[in-house]
Amino acid sequence: MKEITVSARTLSDAITEALIELEITSDMLEYDVIEKGSEGFFGIGRKQAVIKARKKVVEPPKEEIKKEEPEAPVKEKPKKEFKKEPKKESHKEHKEHKEQKEHKEQKEFKKDAAREVHREVKESVAPAKEEEKEPVKLAEISEETKTACVDFLKGVFETMNLEVEIVTEIDEEGALAIELKGKHMGILIGKRGQTLDALQYLTNRVANKNQEEFVRVKLDTENYRKRRKETLENLAKNIASKVKRTRKPVSLEPMNPYERRIIHSALQADRYVSTHSEGEEPYRRVVVTPNRK
Repeated sequence: MKEITVSARTLSDAITEALIELEITSDMLEYDVIEKGSEGFFGIGRKQAVIKARKKVVEPPKEEIKKEEPEAPVKEKPKKEFKKEPKKESHKEHKEHKEQKEHKEQKEFKKDAAREVHREVKESVAPAKEEEKEPVKLAEISEETKTACVDFLKGVFETMNLEVEIVTEIDEEGALAIELKGKHMGILIGKRGQTLDALQYLTNRVANKNQEEFVRVKLDTENYRKRRKETLENLAKNIASKVKRTRKPVSLEPMNPYERRIIHSALQADRYVSTHSEGEEPYRRVVVTPNRK
Protein backbone atom coordinates (compact mmCIF):
# COMPACT_ATOMS: atom_id res chain seq x y z
CA MET A 1 0.00 0.00 0.00
CA LYS A 2 1.46 3.32 -1.10
CA GLU A 3 1.78 5.98 1.61
CA ILE A 4 3.05 9.49 1.04
CA THR A 5 3.96 12.41 3.25
CA VAL A 6 2.63 15.76 2.10
CA SER A 7 3.31 19.19 3.52
CA ALA A 8 1.50 22.40 2.60
CA ARG A 9 0.64 25.81 3.94
CA THR A 10 -2.62 24.59 5.44
CA LEU A 11 -4.15 21.23 6.26
CA SER A 12 -6.70 21.67 3.48
CA ASP A 13 -3.97 22.36 0.94
CA ALA A 14 -2.06 19.27 2.12
CA ILE A 15 -5.14 17.05 1.63
CA THR A 16 -5.71 18.49 -1.86
CA GLU A 17 -2.11 17.81 -2.91
CA ALA A 18 -2.37 14.25 -1.56
CA LEU A 19 -5.50 13.64 -3.66
CA ILE A 20 -3.73 14.92 -6.75
CA GLU A 21 -0.61 12.85 -6.17
CA LEU A 22 -2.52 9.63 -5.41
CA GLU A 23 -5.04 10.32 -8.24
CA ILE A 24 -8.01 9.45 -6.11
CA THR A 25 -11.19 11.12 -4.87
CA SER A 26 -11.72 12.33 -1.29
CA ASP A 27 -13.90 9.35 -0.36
CA MET A 28 -10.98 7.01 -1.12
CA LEU A 29 -8.39 8.93 0.96
CA GLU A 30 -7.07 7.99 4.40
CA TYR A 31 -4.60 10.30 6.16
CA ASP A 32 -2.89 10.96 9.51
CA VAL A 33 -2.13 14.52 10.61
CA ILE A 34 1.52 14.88 11.61
CA GLU A 35 1.47 18.65 11.95
CA LYS A 36 -1.56 20.90 11.76
CA GLY A 37 0.51 23.92 10.85
CA SER A 38 0.27 27.52 12.04
CA GLU A 39 0.49 31.03 10.56
CA GLY A 40 2.82 32.46 13.28
CA PHE A 41 2.94 36.17 14.10
CA PHE A 42 3.03 38.27 10.94
CA GLY A 43 4.56 35.23 9.21
CA ILE A 44 7.28 34.77 11.85
CA GLY A 45 7.38 31.22 13.17
CA ARG A 46 5.04 29.83 10.49
CA LYS A 47 4.76 26.04 10.43
CA GLN A 48 3.47 23.97 7.50
CA ALA A 49 0.83 21.31 7.83
CA VAL A 50 2.11 17.78 7.35
CA ILE A 51 0.05 14.61 6.71
CA LYS A 52 0.69 11.02 5.84
CA ALA A 53 -1.80 9.96 3.15
CA ARG A 54 -2.69 6.65 1.55
CA LYS A 55 -5.42 5.11 -0.60
CA LYS A 56 -8.24 3.51 1.37
CA VAL A 57 -8.39 -0.22 1.06
CA VAL A 58 -11.89 -1.34 0.20
CA GLU A 59 -12.68 -4.96 0.82
CA PRO A 60 -15.13 -6.43 -1.62
CA PRO A 61 -18.39 -7.40 0.06
CA LYS A 62 -18.84 -11.04 0.72
CA GLU A 63 -21.60 -12.45 -1.44
CA GLU A 64 -23.88 -14.82 0.26
CA ILE A 65 -24.58 -17.73 -1.93
CA LYS A 66 -28.19 -18.51 -1.59
CA LYS A 67 -29.50 -21.81 -2.59
CA GLU A 68 -32.07 -21.29 -5.25
CA GLU A 69 -35.27 -22.99 -4.51
CA PRO A 70 -37.67 -23.77 -7.28
CA GLU A 71 -40.51 -21.36 -7.32
CA ALA A 72 -43.80 -22.86 -6.53
CA PRO A 73 -46.29 -22.37 -9.33
CA VAL A 74 -48.65 -19.53 -8.59
CA LYS A 75 -52.21 -20.62 -8.76
CA GLU A 76 -54.44 -18.11 -10.44
CA LYS A 77 -57.58 -17.45 -8.59
CA PRO A 78 -60.60 -17.98 -10.78
CA LYS A 79 -62.14 -14.69 -11.73
CA LYS A 80 -65.62 -14.22 -10.52
CA GLU A 81 -67.99 -13.39 -13.30
CA PHE A 82 -70.56 -10.86 -12.35
CA LYS A 83 -73.66 -11.04 -14.44
CA LYS A 84 -75.11 -7.66 -15.10
CA GLU A 85 -78.74 -7.86 -14.33
CA PRO A 86 -80.94 -5.97 -16.73
CA LYS A 87 -82.30 -2.81 -15.28
CA LYS A 88 -85.94 -3.19 -14.49
CA GLU A 89 -88.07 -0.59 -16.12
CA SER A 90 -90.69 1.13 -14.11
CA HIS A 91 -94.28 0.96 -15.29
CA LYS A 92 -94.07 4.55 -16.56
CA GLU A 93 -90.79 3.94 -18.43
CA HIS A 94 -92.15 0.73 -19.92
CA LYS A 95 -95.25 2.54 -21.13
CA GLU A 96 -93.23 5.40 -22.66
CA HIS A 97 -90.85 2.92 -24.34
CA LYS A 98 -93.78 0.99 -25.76
CA GLU A 99 -95.42 4.16 -27.10
CA GLN A 100 -92.15 5.29 -28.74
CA LYS A 101 -91.69 1.87 -30.33
CA GLU A 102 -95.27 1.83 -31.65
CA HIS A 103 -94.87 5.37 -33.02
CA LYS A 104 -91.63 4.40 -34.78
CA GLU A 105 -93.17 1.23 -36.25
CA GLN A 106 -96.21 3.20 -37.43
CA LYS A 107 -93.95 5.78 -39.11
CA GLU A 108 -91.89 3.08 -40.84
CA PHE A 109 -95.09 1.30 -41.84
CA LYS A 110 -96.42 4.43 -43.56
CA LYS A 111 -93.14 4.94 -45.43
CA ASP A 112 -93.07 1.32 -46.58
CA ALA A 113 -96.69 1.55 -47.67
CA ALA A 114 -95.94 4.63 -49.75
CA ARG A 115 -92.96 2.92 -51.40
CA GLU A 116 -95.00 -0.17 -52.19
CA VAL A 117 -97.80 1.87 -53.71
CA HIS A 118 -95.16 3.60 -55.80
CA ARG A 119 -93.97 0.20 -57.00
CA GLU A 120 -97.47 -1.13 -57.63
CA VAL A 121 -98.66 1.71 -59.84
CA LYS A 122 -96.22 3.27 -62.34
CA GLU A 123 -97.16 6.88 -62.69
CA SER A 124 -97.94 8.08 -66.20
CA VAL A 125 -97.33 11.81 -66.53
CA ALA A 126 -97.67 14.71 -68.95
CA PRO A 127 -95.62 14.03 -72.09
CA ALA A 128 -93.94 17.46 -71.88
CA LYS A 129 -92.27 16.61 -68.55
CA GLU A 130 -91.91 12.85 -68.07
CA GLU A 131 -91.85 9.76 -70.30
CA GLU A 132 -94.54 7.11 -70.02
CA LYS A 133 -93.31 3.71 -68.94
CA GLU A 134 -94.47 0.35 -70.19
CA PRO A 135 -96.91 -1.45 -67.87
CA VAL A 136 -95.44 -4.17 -65.67
CA LYS A 137 -96.18 -7.66 -66.91
CA LEU A 138 -98.05 -9.54 -64.19
CA ALA A 139 -97.76 -13.25 -63.45
CA GLU A 140 -100.76 -15.54 -63.31
CA ILE A 141 -102.16 -15.68 -59.80
CA SER A 142 -102.37 -19.15 -58.28
CA GLU A 143 -105.18 -20.44 -56.08
CA GLU A 144 -102.69 -20.79 -53.24
CA THR A 145 -101.91 -17.06 -53.48
CA LYS A 146 -105.61 -16.15 -53.46
CA THR A 147 -106.18 -18.30 -50.36
CA ALA A 148 -103.15 -16.76 -48.59
CA CYS A 149 -104.42 -13.20 -49.26
CA VAL A 150 -107.95 -13.99 -48.09
CA ASP A 151 -106.72 -15.76 -44.92
CA PHE A 152 -104.47 -12.80 -44.12
CA LEU A 153 -107.31 -10.28 -44.47
CA LYS A 154 -109.65 -12.44 -42.38
CA GLY A 155 -107.08 -12.47 -39.59
CA VAL A 156 -106.78 -8.67 -39.72
CA PHE A 157 -110.55 -8.15 -39.62
CA GLU A 158 -110.98 -10.59 -36.73
CA THR A 159 -108.41 -8.61 -34.76
CA MET A 160 -110.36 -5.42 -35.56
CA ASN A 161 -113.68 -7.09 -34.58
CA LEU A 162 -115.12 -6.39 -38.03
CA GLU A 163 -117.42 -8.65 -40.02
CA VAL A 164 -116.28 -8.30 -43.62
CA GLU A 165 -117.26 -10.26 -46.70
CA ILE A 166 -114.30 -10.80 -49.07
CA VAL A 167 -114.97 -11.20 -52.82
CA THR A 168 -112.07 -11.92 -55.22
CA GLU A 169 -111.72 -11.86 -59.01
CA ILE A 170 -109.03 -11.37 -61.66
CA ASP A 171 -109.49 -8.01 -63.44
CA GLU A 172 -108.70 -7.11 -67.07
CA GLU A 173 -105.08 -6.23 -66.17
CA GLY A 174 -104.45 -9.64 -64.61
CA ALA A 175 -104.40 -8.31 -61.04
CA LEU A 176 -106.21 -9.87 -58.09
CA ALA A 177 -109.11 -7.51 -57.33
CA ILE A 178 -110.50 -7.91 -53.80
CA GLU A 179 -113.80 -6.25 -52.88
CA LEU A 180 -114.55 -5.78 -49.16
CA LYS A 181 -118.20 -5.62 -48.10
CA GLY A 182 -119.78 -4.99 -44.72
CA LYS A 183 -120.71 -2.35 -42.15
CA HIS A 184 -118.43 0.47 -41.00
CA MET A 185 -116.24 0.27 -44.11
CA GLY A 186 -115.18 3.86 -43.50
CA ILE A 187 -112.78 2.48 -40.88
CA LEU A 188 -111.04 0.43 -43.57
CA ILE A 189 -110.82 3.40 -45.95
CA GLY A 190 -109.30 5.89 -43.51
CA LYS A 191 -108.27 9.48 -44.23
CA ARG A 192 -107.94 9.91 -48.01
CA GLY A 193 -107.78 6.12 -48.35
CA GLN A 194 -104.58 5.73 -46.31
CA THR A 195 -105.83 2.70 -44.33
CA LEU A 196 -107.06 0.99 -47.47
CA ASP A 197 -103.72 1.66 -49.19
CA ALA A 198 -101.86 0.22 -46.19
CA LEU A 199 -103.99 -2.95 -46.25
CA GLN A 200 -103.39 -3.21 -49.98
CA TYR A 201 -99.63 -2.90 -49.44
CA LEU A 202 -99.60 -5.69 -46.83
CA THR A 203 -101.76 -7.96 -48.96
CA ASN A 204 -99.39 -7.44 -51.89
CA ARG A 205 -96.51 -8.50 -49.65
CA VAL A 206 -98.37 -11.70 -48.76
CA ALA A 207 -99.19 -12.41 -52.41
CA ASN A 208 -95.63 -11.90 -53.68
CA LYS A 209 -94.24 -14.01 -50.86
CA ASN A 210 -96.15 -17.00 -52.25
CA GLN A 211 -95.07 -16.51 -55.87
CA GLU A 212 -91.68 -15.93 -57.47
CA GLU A 213 -92.96 -13.70 -60.29
CA PHE A 214 -94.57 -10.34 -59.56
CA VAL A 215 -98.31 -10.24 -58.92
CA ARG A 216 -100.55 -7.31 -58.01
CA VAL A 217 -103.46 -7.08 -55.58
CA LYS A 218 -106.06 -4.29 -55.62
CA LEU A 219 -108.28 -3.63 -52.61
CA ASP A 220 -111.53 -1.69 -52.80
CA THR A 221 -114.65 -1.17 -50.72
CA GLU A 222 -117.93 0.66 -51.34
CA ASN A 223 -116.62 1.65 -54.77
CA TYR A 224 -114.12 4.00 -53.07
CA ARG A 225 -111.50 3.84 -55.84
CA LYS A 226 -113.98 4.98 -58.51
CA ARG A 227 -115.41 7.74 -56.30
CA ARG A 228 -111.93 8.94 -55.39
CA LYS A 229 -110.98 9.04 -59.09
CA GLU A 230 -113.99 11.20 -59.93
CA THR A 231 -113.17 13.52 -57.00
CA LEU A 232 -109.57 13.93 -58.17
CA GLU A 233 -110.58 14.56 -61.78
CA ASN A 234 -112.95 17.33 -60.65
CA LEU A 235 -110.20 18.74 -58.42
CA ALA A 236 -107.78 18.77 -61.36
CA LYS A 237 -110.21 20.74 -63.52
CA ASN A 238 -110.88 23.30 -60.75
CA ILE A 239 -107.16 23.77 -60.11
CA ALA A 240 -106.52 24.19 -63.85
CA SER A 241 -109.17 26.95 -63.99
CA LYS A 242 -107.51 28.73 -61.06
CA VAL A 243 -104.08 28.51 -62.70
CA LYS A 244 -105.41 29.92 -65.98
CA ARG A 245 -107.08 32.78 -64.12
CA THR A 246 -104.19 33.76 -61.83
CA ARG A 247 -101.30 32.70 -64.11
CA LYS A 248 -99.59 31.26 -61.01
CA PRO A 249 -98.61 27.62 -60.32
CA VAL A 250 -100.55 25.64 -57.71
CA SER A 251 -99.23 22.72 -55.62
CA LEU A 252 -101.66 19.98 -54.62
CA GLU A 253 -101.56 17.94 -51.41
CA PRO A 254 -99.18 14.93 -51.27
CA MET A 255 -100.62 11.92 -53.11
CA ASN A 256 -99.60 8.37 -53.89
CA PRO A 257 -98.52 7.50 -57.47
CA TYR A 258 -101.97 6.17 -58.42
CA GLU A 259 -103.69 9.45 -57.48
CA ARG A 260 -100.99 11.60 -59.10
CA ARG A 261 -101.49 9.60 -62.27
CA ILE A 262 -105.18 10.55 -62.24
CA ILE A 263 -104.33 14.28 -62.00
CA HIS A 264 -101.76 14.05 -64.82
CA SER A 265 -104.20 12.16 -67.07
CA ALA A 266 -107.07 14.56 -66.35
CA LEU A 267 -105.06 17.62 -67.48
CA GLN A 268 -102.97 16.00 -70.20
CA ALA A 269 -105.17 17.34 -72.99
CA ASP A 270 -105.37 20.89 -71.59
CA ARG A 271 -102.97 22.99 -73.70
CA TYR A 272 -103.08 25.96 -71.29
CA VAL A 273 -101.57 24.16 -68.32
CA SER A 274 -98.93 21.50 -67.65
CA THR A 275 -98.30 19.19 -64.70
CA HIS A 276 -95.24 17.72 -63.03
CA SER A 277 -94.42 16.03 -59.72
CA GLU A 278 -92.11 17.39 -57.01
CA GLY A 279 -90.70 16.03 -53.74
CA GLU A 280 -89.88 12.59 -52.37
CA GLU A 281 -92.20 9.78 -51.32
CA PRO A 282 -94.43 9.82 -49.35
CA TYR A 283 -94.66 13.64 -49.69
CA ARG A 284 -94.46 13.81 -53.48
CA ARG A 285 -97.12 16.11 -54.96
CA VAL A 286 -98.43 17.37 -58.31
CA VAL A 287 -97.77 20.96 -59.37
CA VAL A 288 -99.99 22.58 -62.01
CA THR A 289 -98.31 25.44 -63.91
CA PRO A 290 -99.58 27.80 -66.66
CA ASN A 291 -98.16 27.36 -70.15
CA ARG A 292 -96.61 30.32 -71.91
CA LYS A 293 -98.77 31.85 -74.61
